[in-house]
Amino acid sequence: MTPKLSETDHHAESIPAFRRLKVFSGNANPRLAQDICKYMGLELGKAHVGHFADGEINVQIDENVRGADCYVVQPTCRPVNERLIELLIMIDALRRASAGRVTAVIPYFGYARADRKSAPRVPISAKLMANLVTTSGAHRVITMDLHAAQIQGFFDIPVDHLIAAPVILDYFRKKNLKDLVVVSPDVGGVERARAMAKRLEAKLAIVDKRRPHPNEASVYNLIGDVKGHAALILDDMVDTAGTLTKVADKLRECGALSIYAACVHGVLSGEALSLILKSPLEELVLTDSIPIHHLAAEKVKVLSVAPLLGEAILRNNRGLSISELFA
Repeated sequence: MTPKLSETDHHAESIPAFRRLKVFSGNANPRLAQDICKYMGLELGKAHVGHFADGEINVQIDENVRGADCYVVQPTCRPVNERLIELLIMIDALRRASAGRVTAVIPYFGYARADRKSAPRVPISAKLMANLVTTSGAHRVITMDLHAAQIQGFFDIPVDHLIAAPVILDYFRKKNLKDLVVVSPDVGGVERARAMAKRLEAKLAIVDKRRPHPNEASVYNLIGDVKGHAALILDDMVDTAGTLTKVADKLRECGALSIYAACVHGVLSGEALSLILKSPLEELVLTDSIPIHHLAAEKVKVLSVAPLLGEAILRNNRGLSISELFA
């Protein structure tokens, strides 16, 4: 899907690296970090990330990083707070070890749904998380499919916001579904769904949804026609799967012949997997931004974003354009 540097106009060997490139991983998703390193032809950096007897996190960088261009791969997924603190302490350890530059690679950015004051006396947690990453000493952030694009502006350091659309697009093009309609599960996701529909040469439908309480959704209307069509629900994440399965039920009620879903981040809390298996969904496509391999089931397909993240890291290290990946 994504061309390697050696296949672009800029041959990889002709572009000098900004600094020695090193990739480290916390405990959140070491498999993804290994796959990223495999794509780039590197060994994963040596680091110990464990605990002291009282539960405090203990980090030790086990190799020389002085002057190096260092990347810490750590989605802030379940358990969110522990993974976040691991990330912050690893960044601080690298900074104090005289790394030339430290980039936080956060495939899934937790607390992103708290991006505004939706009610009186509530925090904007996403801004606080951005402040913590910046204060810890990160020079840059690479993240993917933020819940709200404006979160990029919460950081006072550069942010490379990747999208997993090329990976998902490639998969569904190969499925060659006929009479496809791409469905946005809410108004906020219309732009994402419209872009996917255009590339798949498909129609677009929108679900009118209300969320009376956190992790609770009510589906009211479907804007668009899915009768006699294959439907693809597109969203940035699936958490409890309540919204997703209710949308799937609505699409079946409206006459969709087959129903698929593609969500970048598979949070899958509580009984989510059970709901998905009982739903009208034929297949749920997720990426490995969050480690979900142990949850793989008959209806769940996991796509790797390691090549996409690896390419972004290589291009960042060499000072090349990352936006060209999505042109």
